[in-house]
Amino acid sequence: MLESSGVPDVFDPRIYATGIPHDRFRALRDRAPVAWQEEAGVLGWPAGSGFWAVTRHADVVRVLKDSRAYSSCLGATQIRDPDPADLPFIRRMMLNQDPPEHGRLRRLVSRAFTPGRIERFGATARERARQLLAGAIDAGGDVDLVRAVTDDYALLNLTDLLGVPPSDRGLLHTWTERVIAYQDPDEPPVLDAEGRPVNPRSPAMLAEMFGYAQELAAHKREHPADDVMSVLAMSELADAELEMFFFLLTVAGNDTVRSAAPGGLLALAEHPDEQRRLWSGEVDIDTAVDELLRVHPPVLSFRRTAAIDTELAGQSIRRGDKVVVFHASANHDERVFPDPHRLDLGRTPNPHVSFGDGPHVCLGAHFARLQLRVLHEEVRRACPGGLELAGPPRRLVSNFINGIKSLPVRLREPSAPRA
Repeated sequence: MLESSGVPDVFDPRIYATGIPHDRFRALRDRAPVAWQEEAGVLGWPAGSGFWAVTRHADVVRVLKDSRAYSSCLGATQIRDPDPADLPFIRRMMLNQDPPEHGRLRRLVSRAFTPGRIERFGATARERARQLLAGAIDAGGDVDLVRAVTDDYALLNLTDLLGVPPSDRGLLHTWTERVIAYQDPDEPPVLDAEGRPVNPRSPAMLAEMFGYAQELAAHKREHPADDVMSVLAMSELADAELEMFFFLLTVAGNDTVRSAAPGGLLALAEHPDEQRRLWSGEVDIDTAVDELLRVHPPVLSFRRTAAIDTELAGQSIRRGDKVVVFHASANHDERVFPDPHRLDLGRTPNPHVSFGDGPHVCLGAHFARLQLRVLHEEVRRACPGGLELAGPPRRLVSNFINGIKSLPVRLREPSAPRA
């Protein structure tokens, strides 16, 4: 658990294969809320320069909000440093920009995420959830909810919103896996001529996705529809900006719900009393969704780079230092959340940071919440007897995405025929 410095290690991706390391995070919050972490070579990836781990809620929010002191642009937003030659390319993405450049792109793209457009997708998402759940129940016995329901639910909703043809949806899944699961031993690494792993966010690895984005945009200009890619294709985005937005929406838009959906269902299966409160209507569904997001944030951490010499929680930080905020720790900070390890679906207020904070707060948060609300409503409708674990979940090996690869459950069939 301890590095040679006596500070708990929260960097090693393998730690997260058994769940969020709450004991380590609590030790950091109590004793070293801004703690230096060694960045050892692991899983074939070389050692890095190390970083400051920020674990208390107030400090996480401060870093996320203060783009003057903590930059998304200087070193991008992943813990490991990108190849210096790739950094200008990576900085094209809105996620890796600071104000005012970030604000310009965010305003352009926010036009596509209108509440009306997103709500129109609600009916489609509901029908999809019903079909997937019906198939899972009809299969009988134990079922892997990730394979049977949540993976397809997240991916198909995203491709509907983007306007990706059904025949091309498998491409998005492949590209997402390549980027998100690169630390997981189940995802074979792509190696360069010297046998070193290649950054999945590098230009070479994204060329196929970017070529597809341009082809899709050209098609949308000729055949516009009520979808996000039609709006982006008609906007003033440069080609490189459009490509990066397609990458961001494909990966972040898919994996946010893909991670949060099974994580929330796992929490419900592990807490039958709270599950019964939700099934009986005792708690509001939107309040419950936020609590499930708090206990299972889809993103574990995000990196910033100190743009100036500064101080955080009494710790001096030098310009150029990497500063990594841990959402999963902030969401369980006893200073903000009473009894933080208790699932309370009626918890309010609930200032979790699962969608970030500050200028980079998740652009698709409303879309994600809508999908999660619909899914939980449909699970409740389809399985009035509840759901229970039928085996241990399998988790993604990652210090970035809080992913679940398999969730075996037992679904209790409805007592009356499905509508």
